[in-house]
Amino acid sequence: RLGPHEKFPLVWEFRFCPERRFRFDCAWPEHKVAVECEGGLWVTSRHRSGLGYHRDMQKYNLATRLGWKLLRFAANDLDLSPLQTIEQVTNLLESRP
Repeated sequence: RLGPHEKFPLVWEFRFCPERRFRFDCAWPEHKVAVECEGGLWVTSRHRSGLGYHRDMQKYNLATRLGWKLLRFAANDLDLSPLQTIEQVTNLLESRP
């Protein structure tokens, strides 16, 4: 039996569109599944600025148009609820053909 990392090879900082510099935090390209860890939710950061938020929306919409399924998590979700976070990703990966 393969472990999760062997069954679903993970790619960090995956650039999903050659025409744009957009990257996912991690992705499973074979399944077109990606994860974004949203940092800076409670502080001012690039992602929480108007321009940063707008660019993130462009990125997520482009990914959807290209057929990607995207899961977004708060940066501390893996610390606070690791089993539930991993289970969500695994369920999505296993549901793909």
